[in-house]
Amino acid sequence: MKMSEGRRSSGPIAWRGLGFLVAAAVIALLPLVFPDSYWRTNLIVCAINVMLAIGLDFVLGFAGQLNLGQSAFYGIGAYVSTLLIMRLGLPFWAAFACGTAAAGAAGMALSLFAARLRGHYLAIASLGFAVITYQILLNWIGLTQGPLGIYGIAPPPSIKLPGLPAIDFTDLANLFYLTAGFALATYWLLDQLVRSPIGETLTAIREDEVSAASLGIDCRAWKVFAFGIGSAVAGAAGGFYASFVGTLVPDAFFITESFTIVAMVIVGGMGTLGGPVFGAILLTVLPELLRGIGDLRLIVYGATLTLVVLFMPGGLVQAWRLIRAKLTGAPAYAR
Repeated sequence: MKMSEGRRSSGPIAWRGLGFLVAAAVIALLPLVFPDSYWRTNLIVCAINVMLAIGLDFVLGFAGQLNLGQSAFYGIGAYVSTLLIMRLGLPFWAAFACGTAAAGAAGMALSLFAARLRGHYLAIASLGFAVITYQILLNWIGLTQGPLGIYGIAPPPSIKLPGLPAIDFTDLANLFYLTAGFALATYWLLDQLVRSPIGETLTAIREDEVSAASLGIDCRAWKVFAFGIGSAVAGAAGGFYASFVGTLVPDAFFITESFTIVAMVIVGGMGTLGGPVFGAILLTVLPELLRGIGDLRLIVYGATLTLVVLFMPGGLVQAWRLIRAKLTGAPAYAR
């Protein structure tokens, strides 16, 4: 019996390890498959959006907190890291860490303020925070340059390895490897969290907060923790965005960005972690593939989102499980 239990427990771990190896191989091959700068640029945007989506999914899908302020934490990470570099002369990675920490602290502060709110009340509070953050970025011209923007933001500094050529991040392929590698590492970290007792605790809060509290779970503390992690991931994405684009303007962090990130999570499959990865990739690449049909692409894009929400509320993950069930006879709800 013990041997069979060990085999059952080691099976999923082995499959997850294989999945990470496949993901790393795909990341390594993508710049080779797409050598032109246009698609390499889109690959970097995909990696950034993946970070935004999985960070939000940790809060929304696992902790059940309807956060519509992800664009604010995205902007905080971008502006804090950039201002520390350009105004105070901090090294890139130190500024990057500070921007990530600032976004995480802002998320924790918002969660503490709105700890008693649930559902659409929390959504309105987080949306209000996003609006306030956008207005600060837009109107505090002495600090952020407002609508004039901040220009000339340098990419991450080159990494010099003994005996090897320096890794130059002005090369889009190298910048993609850096961003996608960080996204993969972030996914691994969040995967470890959701499969640990922490994930079970967050799921208990999502399913029934009152019952969770009756079992001795400090719901407020765990909500703050979830918001902090999800916001910090968005802040890290913002740090990469600033160094990639080279220009910061407040409109990049308008509240519509929050709705786009929510759409990525829902289309991919909320509460699955892997689903939002594919949702982010799909909703980043699809508009580019439809660009050739002009304004009609907006209708196709909107219709696609509507059909997914109406007929496949579990997103791409639900579609995959249904297809797998048809092919193998396994239960559609089995992971």
